[in-house]
Amino acid sequence: MKSVIRLRMSAHDAHYGGNLVDGARMLQLFGDVATELLIMNDGDEGLFKAYDMIEFIAPVYAGDYIEAIGEIVSCGRTSRKMVFEARKVIAPRPDINDSACDVLPEPIVVARASGTCVVPLDKQRKSAK
Repeated sequence: MKSVIRLRMSAHDAHYGGNLVDGARMLQLFGDVATELLIMNDGDEGLFKAYDMIEFIAPVYAGDYIEAIGEIVSCGRTSRKMVFEARKVIAPRPDINDSACDVLPEPIVVARASGTCVVPLDKQRKSAK
C-alpha cells in the first residue's frame, strides 16, 4: 500500500534566505503521508512514534512542486514500519519570467526517511495487511 501527496511549496514555506524551504517541511509531508497510510490500513490516524533515519539530499525552494511518497513496509501487532521519499517534480524558472516553470524530465530526490507509527489495538478498525 502506497500514498502520494503532491503540492507546491509557497513563499510561506520558505524559511531561509534565497527562498529555501526548511527541511522540517518535508517531515511534515511525511507525517501527512503516514496518517493517510494508517487510515487506509487501520481505519485510524495512529501516532508517529519515531524516525529511524532522515536524509536531506537536495534543496527545496518556494515554487517547487514536491511529491511525497510513503509505503508501509512491515506491520507488527500495533507498529507500522514506513519508508518515505520526497521528490521535486516541477521547478520555477525565474530566469525566464516570474511565472515560468519546468516539469523536470526526472524527479529530483530531495529527502528520504524511515520511521515507525503505532495504532493502539483498541483503535484498529481493520485487520493489518
